[in-house]
Amino acid sequence: MIHPWNLALFQQLSADRESMPHALLLHGPVGVGKRDLGLALAQWMVCEAPTQQGACGVCDACNWFLQGNHPDYRYLEPKEEETDEAGKVTKKASKEIKVEQVREITDFLNLSAHRGGWRSAVIHPAEFMNAAAANALLKTLEEPPPRVLLILVSHQPGRLLPTVRSRCRKVAVGLPAAGPALDWMQQAGVAQPDALLAEAGGAPLAAIAYAEPERTERREIFLDHLSRPSQLDVCALAEAYKPLLAEAWGWLMRWVHDVLAQRLAKTARFFPARGETVAKLGQQADLAGLLSLERELAAAGRWLRHPLNATLLLESWLIRYVAALSGPRQSRT
Repeated sequence: MIHPWNLALFQQLSADRESMPHALLLHGPVGVGKRDLGLALAQWMVCEAPTQQGACGVCDACNWFLQGNHPDYRYLEPKEEETDEAGKVTKKASKEIKVEQVREITDFLNLSAHRGGWRSAVIHPAEFMNAAAANALLKTLEEPPPRVLLILVSHQPGRLLPTVRSRCRKVAVGLPAAGPALDWMQQAGVAQPDALLAEAGGAPLAAIAYAEPERTERREIFLDHLSRPSQLDVCALAEAYKPLLAEAWGWLMRWVHDVLAQRLAKTARFFPARGETVAKLGQQADLAGLLSLERELAAAGRWLRHPLNATLLLESWLIRYVAALSGPRQSRT
């Protein structure tokens, strides 16, 4: 599926199949449709009747692709959790793309195409390749077989090896304009699209994922606590939200950003409906403390998937938040 805001980019990339580079690196924020754009390009490459609007969707090649068994296409991501017939977990989900998986892809790309046309492969998210896997991909990137398109999709291209990035054509997939994004969300039946799109930083797919009522309720309760830092029970809030560390981290990071933005630029990006509260907090905040906390929260996003202790981690952030909102530090005499 090509989202409407990415159609022009798709048409630009698919103008001439024969001049397509051997490797694309689609990069940009989470929730803008990079993966779907990559899949659309991969399907278009093996389609037997492609158009400028995308793959035809009806030829034998498209049917095989959509069923996940096209012989000239591969998709690679971290391995999912495995369970037995009773539902018991027999193998945990992987947190990285391993060298064995990449070698399967490179071996596949070096084979002749079954249909006599192009072969395509998508790796998502590419930054999850460990060092050995990334190095195993380099030979294919340096000496690509003919009529092959390898598509790397990345939310954090800076985590990729420089040698991998330099051997791909880099394509930025940015945030869409608010109008088309809101229209698309309204057509999908999303309630309160404006607030959700703002919270998602303008990323429509992320906003759609935020739309469940239970999540909205959790968010509002969490933000209510952040709105009253002098009354915030750090231990109780951290304990309540420890199973939801990623959500709590995201809300806290966006909230801190808005407090800083109100203090420095009189604007709120993520939670405009709470702009008045955020503005008051910004006026009383310790600017240096908030900036330091924002940097720590941004860095934490890299390893949030496997924290040592979720409760202690969230407690430490909330303690620093309360301290920063208690006012500027007094200089020692």
